[in-house]
Amino acid sequence: MALVIPVGCAGLSASLPAYVRHRRRATSIATTTFATLSPLRCGEAAVDWAEATSSFFEKDTRPIMLFDGVCNLCNGGVKFVRDNDRKRNIRFEALQSEAGKKLLRRSGRAPDDISSVVLVEKQRSYIKSEAVLKIMEYIDLPFPQLAIFLHFVPLFIRDFVYDNVANNRYTFFGRSDSCEI
Repeated sequence: MALVIPVGCAGLSASLPAYVRHRRRATSIATTTFATLSPLRCGEAAVDWAEATSSFFEKDTRPIMLFDGVCNLCNGGVKFVRDNDRKRNIRFEALQSEAGKKLLRRSGRAPDDISSVVLVEKQRSYIKSEAVLKIMEYIDLPFPQLAIFLHFVPLFIRDFVYDNVANNRYTFFGRSDSCEI
């Protein structure tokens, strides 16, 4: 059962049961399942983004890696994954594309949020360091084994490192005028 809660309407979240308030905060956690509808603004129609994007997984069930299409580090990461994914287990989509924005909404993120790589599978999505580790599991040796080892590093440490790199990616690696992929 899905519960739709208008986020932009003042005073509504304070009157929500504790389990609903907790569920709304859970979208910022590393993995998200698609059991709830996306948050609404006042006057916005409810959209079940898992249903609205189900066509992305009808004929091709491979996960989709969402990345910042103008970030040189992100484009380099996509090239690295392509070079090390001989079986072509992963598809790619820029966060800025229409499909990318829909998949972001499906993952419980704002459609203009380009702060993190996101890996969207048919039933769940991963963000930040969890997305990177999950991508490593899909590509060729030795990366799946390295991902297993890195899972022993606590999530808050992995995400701290991830956030510091992500927040400075344009400074250190620059931007391109358009998506190269």
